[in-house]
Amino acid sequence: MYTKIALFVSIIGIFSIATILPDAFGHGLGGDQAEPISFGGMEVTVSTQLSPSDITVGDIDSANMQVRFFDTLTDENLDKVTYRVEVWQSGELLARNLFYDMDGRLDVKIKPKADCNEINLHECSTYGGSQHVSAPGALFVQGADCTDDNLDICARPSITGPIFVKGGLYTIRVDIEAATSPKSIVANLLSYETFVSVAQVQHFSFQTANAEEIPVVIKTYYDDVDNFAFDKSDNSISFDMPFDWDPDYVRLVQVVHEEVRVPKTFVPYADGKQFKGYVNGVEIDQRALLNDPYSSEDTNIVHFLITKNELERINETLGPSNHGNLKMDLKLVPLDEASKSSTEFYLVDTTNYEQVPTTVNIAWDGKYGANQEIPFEFTFFDDNRELIKDVRYAYVVLDENENEIARNDGVDSANPGIVSIEGLDVQKIYVPSAGQIRVDILVYGTGFDYDPTYAGIGSAIVEIGPGSTTTTPVPEKASIPGWIKNNAEWWAAGQIDDDSFVQGIQYLIKEDVLKIPPTSQGTSSGSNDIPAWIKNNAEWWAAGQIDDDSFIQGIQFLIKEGIMRVQS
Repeated sequence: MYTKIALFVSIIGIFSIATILPDAFGHGLGGDQAEPISFGGMEVTVSTQLSPSDITVGDIDSANMQVRFFDTLTDENLDKVTYRVEVWQSGELLARNLFYDMDGRLDVKIKPKADCNEINLHECSTYGGSQHVSAPGALFVQGADCTDDNLDICARPSITGPIFVKGGLYTIRVDIEAATSPKSIVANLLSYETFVSVAQVQHFSFQTANAEEIPVVIKTYYDDVDNFAFDKSDNSISFDMPFDWDPDYVRLVQVVHEEVRVPKTFVPYADGKQFKGYVNGVEIDQRALLNDPYSSEDTNIVHFLITKNELERINETLGPSNHGNLKMDLKLVPLDEASKSSTEFYLVDTTNYEQVPTTVNIAWDGKYGANQEIPFEFTFFDDNRELIKDVRYAYVVLDENENEIARNDGVDSANPGIVSIEGLDVQKIYVPSAGQIRVDILVYGTGFDYDPTYAGIGSAIVEIGPGSTTTTPVPEKASIPGWIKNNAEWWAAGQIDDDSFVQGIQYLIKEDVLKIPPTSQGTSSGSNDIPAWIKNNAEWWAAGQIDDDSFIQGIQFLIKEGIMRVQS
């Protein structure tokens, strides 16, 4: 039996906890960070962050937009920076101006103003501030430096215009024109694009079979939704919105986020119900559909959180005929109520093992059990019992003999952690046998800057039964001998070439050493180029960052595209 201290020490040993977390790049909740660019022996980048982070159109009179220019190697800001900032939405320029800041953190007050009658929306934008004496044309406000705690009184320029008056995805383009001195013009302009989402609420309703009027709220973070419908035959809700399915565009989209809010008094959407989701007729992964019964006493909130990988999978499933489609159809279907078990525990810090303001709830459906992939729901609460947004976490699962069953630290080894945008997440974990398992959780922090407020470690014991005999059997997991990881690691490191890697995999499949689920053989287009993401998959798989099934999917892609041919 573990004492608490011994258990926490054990957890620390299981996780590789970096003393300094690397800076992430990629979309966060209300913020984004661009990939770094080499400059003067540094790796410099720009991050943008909105405050408040979750903006809904009509709910605010003003917002703060923070733009930070810094070296990712040291996490230190560059000073005396001249920024050219542009705000875009749906291909329209909304604002453009030069700004100057002394300490590398530029804060701009955004004041939304609708009713622009100009053809070019940016002509409605006005700017507050004075030109800096050493940076002609760049706006600057003399006074107290801005921090997260003094935004109401600090000195900052402003933009008033048609910004955040409509929900959806906004592009913040930042060009660094000078740094370390107003007169130190950079030889090659450093240009960055970051993206932030703003929510918009739309109201709909439908009538039930007995003529009851049910209100529905859709909160869209992407674009206006249309063609709302309710189907009485299965109690499903559907709607659509503009979306460009061209693969080149899909690769740029980090996530499509939509919320459907239905009163809990409507029985098919009551507490305890489960849901399936569809996009353009394709059932989406369970992780892309999250049910939140916690944030409202009266309303169930179901999140569509469709990531780039899921969008690409849908595109691949539907084929080239979907690439010219300019619409996304979404459908939400309620299922029967699940009988769930759950366990809950608090986290402690990794230094003194003192409690932090984070509670983790792990829930699972009892119909799943041994020798199945069990969908475990992870929920993160703060000390006010509110969901913690944008959590970065990892887990390790051990059996009764301390043998590792599963581990997941996200897909990016440089930026650790699974990202749970809404504080809710579903992970399918294969459990080979009945009995007790131990689930260890590490929360790195929140946001792309890994705010440590909610960081900590914790552990729970979960009892796994045999599972229901009525549950659809889980297909046999792909079988991969451990030594094959050496080949993947060498190939990812460039120690063997593409042809050698492909030939090795071909041989292993032919000899039935590497078992691949049935896959249609594609016709080669004459190009044997292997996409970069497959090599990334091989590297992450070799390092234990992704599971066997994710690696197998890459091999299936090569077969389907005709890049790899397997003779029977």
